[in-house]
Amino acid sequence: MENVHLAVEDEDLYSGYNDFNSTFFTEVSFPHCNRASYLMNLLVQCWIFFPSGSTFDTLGQHRGPAPPLEGKNEDAPEEKIKIMEKKVNDLIEESCMAYSSGTSQLALEKAKEARRKEQAVVRQREQSGTADHINLDLTYSVLLNLANQYEHNEMYPEALNTYQVIVKNKMFNNPGRLKVNMGNIYFQQKNYPKAIKFYRMALDQISNAHKEMRIKIMQNIGVVFLRMGQYSDAITSFEHIMRESPNITTGYNLVLCNYATGDREGMKKAFQMLISVPLGIDDEDKYIPATDDSSTNMVIDAIKNDKLYQMERDKKAQAEKYIMTAAKLIAPAIETSFASGFDWCVDMVKASQYVELANDLEINKAITYLRQKDFNQAVETLKTFEKKDSRVKSVAATNLSFIYFLEKDYDQADRYADLAMNANRYNPAALVNKGNTVFVKQDYEKAAEFFKEALKNDSSCTEGLYNLGLTYKRLNRLEDALDCFLKLNAILRNSDQVMCQIADLYEQLGDLQQAIEWLMQVISVTPTDPHILAKLGKLHNDEGEKSQALHYYSEVET
Repeated sequence: MENVHLAVEDEDLYSGYNDFNSTFFTEVSFPHCNRASYLMNLLVQCWIFFPSGSTFDTLGQHRGPAPPLEGKNEDAPEEKIKIMEKKVNDLIEESCMAYSSGTSQLALEKAKEARRKEQAVVRQREQSGTADHINLDLTYSVLLNLANQYEHNEMYPEALNTYQVIVKNKMFNNPGRLKVNMGNIYFQQKNYPKAIKFYRMALDQISNAHKEMRIKIMQNIGVVFLRMGQYSDAITSFEHIMRESPNITTGYNLVLCNYATGDREGMKKAFQMLISVPLGIDDEDKYIPATDDSSTNMVIDAIKNDKLYQMERDKKAQAEKYIMTAAKLIAPAIETSFASGFDWCVDMVKASQYVELANDLEINKAITYLRQKDFNQAVETLKTFEKKDSRVKSVAATNLSFIYFLEKDYDQADRYADLAMNANRYNPAALVNKGNTVFVKQDYEKAAEFFKEALKNDSSCTEGLYNLGLTYKRLNRLEDALDCFLKLNAILRNSDQVMCQIADLYEQLGDLQQAIEWLMQVISVTPTDPHILAKLGKLHNDEGEKSQALHYYSEVET
């Protein structure tokens, strides 16, 4: 259930719709007339009629300088109001810019100031007898931006009150949409019944012509039902969406709901709907150079690196992630055994547009066997990939190498590590496995080279970094080993194993106080570990702190 995507700030269900930005969703009226038409009007007024018999002076050499343009009287009431309105518009823009730059508090202050000045404009209109010329677009812009900024600053009651001012004013167009924003706030507050109420109110006020918007609101309703544990209601919403406008996220959530209810047939049906969602992505063959024309190839390379292509890749990667997760989730639940469930999922995927995922599912089947410590079945499954394409072969061989290493069959582990590297030299897991097989043969220098190559290909390979630290310890390169484990601690903050290694290295380097400090951190994670307590007692004793040593030795006994 952790993969359910909800209407949260970092991953918006509406993909840009929910949180209205006043920069785009308001109609801001600028009081100044169009500059081009203003100049045209001036030109019309400058036509000169010459009396008969006069000489036409083409260059105007005898006419003298033109009279200056007539200036505006800024003291006139209407001009004062227009200047005030422009200042309000400027403040709205400054507020939006402040929010986009990450300064939410400043954005809110600008929004509040814009509201105060807009109210001053209204009073000025009323005093000058031009109340019928109040700029409603400007008022709407100010209120909407203010509500947005309250929401961004998590001042939810103030945001709701401001939205209410807008939706209750019948002079504003399409206020029903803002009930979606109000529903989102109630969702953030975990007031799910009210969230659903406002989403449904928004649905009632948005016409069927806006199909996409209505689908997104229904998707939110389904997610709220899912969060409330009302899976049947959530299924109803998600199935309607999958019939009308299917998408990957809704299909995945539908699988989750059916899994939660234990409906085998529902899970199968939802999975089939999920893998049938059209992605709308063109065939990647168009990015493969078809000619030797260097200019054409340069264009193709540029397209492969543009934002649209990256978006397509991200969309495909997300779809594959959801499908793989859904398959791993339901495989053990849809048939009498997890193997039969995996086989059904594989058959479905092979007949879909995601046929290349079938191999990944088979490997996951083998990994499941491995987790169940059924090594024979895992090996049998993985060996079927020895003649597949290089990527799949490398993954399968990597897992086989790991299995044989666990069984202490180091020759076979070494053989499959080589096979994995030959299929994909940049596979960090294969390089780590190869380093392990060399390590057990006590060729530590060579093992270190494999671990460093794994880290070069993937700097986040924690296994490679840990094993490199162990290798440096065997080579008595204690400072290098300490550097490895300190880097690893920055990644794995609460790993007691890493902290123990750091403490041990500080002890070997003669810095007993640092060793004690790191062991104290270990105790904060595993407070009853007798080995750590005994070690602390010994270190304090070595430092001459007899009372502290006695304390930790007594802790071991209890």
